Amino acid sequence: MSTTLDIAHLKSWAGRTETASQSLSPERVRQFNATFDRESDLSPGTEAPLLIHLCLAQPAAATASLGEDGHPARGGFLPPVPLPRRMWAGGELVFHAAIRIGETVTRTSTIRDVSLKQGRSGTLCFVTVDHAISSNGRLAVSERQDIVYRAAQDSAPAAGHTGSANPAPTGTHHRRITPTPAYLFRYSALTFNGHRIHYDAPYAREVEGYPGLVVHGPLQATLLLQYAADLQGRTPARFSFRSLSPLFNTRDFSIHATPDGDHLKLWSACEGGPVAMEARATW
Repeated sequence: MSTTLDIAHLKSWAGRTETASQSLSPERVRQFNATFDRESDLSPGTEAPLLIHLCLAQPAAATASLGEDGHPARGGFLPPVPLPRRMWAGGELVFHAAIRIGETVTRTSTIRDVSLKQGRSGTLCFVTVDHAISSNGRLAVSERQDIVYRAAQDSAPAAGHTGSANPAPTGTHHRRITPTPAYLFRYSALTFNGHRIHYDAPYAREVEGYPGLVVHGPLQATLLLQYAADLQGRTPARFSFRSLSPLFNTRDFSIHATPDGDHLKLWSACEGGPVAMEARATW
């Protein structure tokens, strides 16, 4: 059954803004590090881990207002797109200054655009959101976030876990990741993300048709950015990424990096599967 989208109505959300703030506590950094099996100095004033701002000042809708999928009801800040499946399609970040522990982090978000495209699975609605992330009033990160909405599918999306006609290459550097249910649940909790595909396996399989729990796009982006910064020993000036196919917790995946001029090409993939997320870090 097709869904009619009133694109003129949806485009009226362009220009809407919202602002939210949260203090970055040492305990939140401790939880973030524990989730990613990392360690860092927790002292106030110390530079915070990269992309921890995705775990701060997130919308906190009442539980009773959540839909079946665990997402808040639509039509608030984000436009009420009448397509049931929502995903983080990609984005870009520019790093201006460090976020520091103990500072107040403020996110000012603005809807830049709403557009329609036709994909292999039918109509896709893209919502582009710009975020300005400041720390104690100092601009730290400029971020573009691309969100895509699509119709439910009769069959599950390609898992990328079996042989692919275009298997991802092995990078110059690579590291294996095991996406356990606890790992995915912890990241959902850190980001206050109620989307059930990341922690409710029966729902993910029986309702949305996935073979297992879905690995978050932001989690993959965080792993790739951490890897880039670890390899170079410093934060890149710019980081962009794009989701190409889903990853699930039914099998380990790897993150890869290959130097290319003044930047690193990065990607995630299961062995024998296609690229799941591709990224580029530039210094």
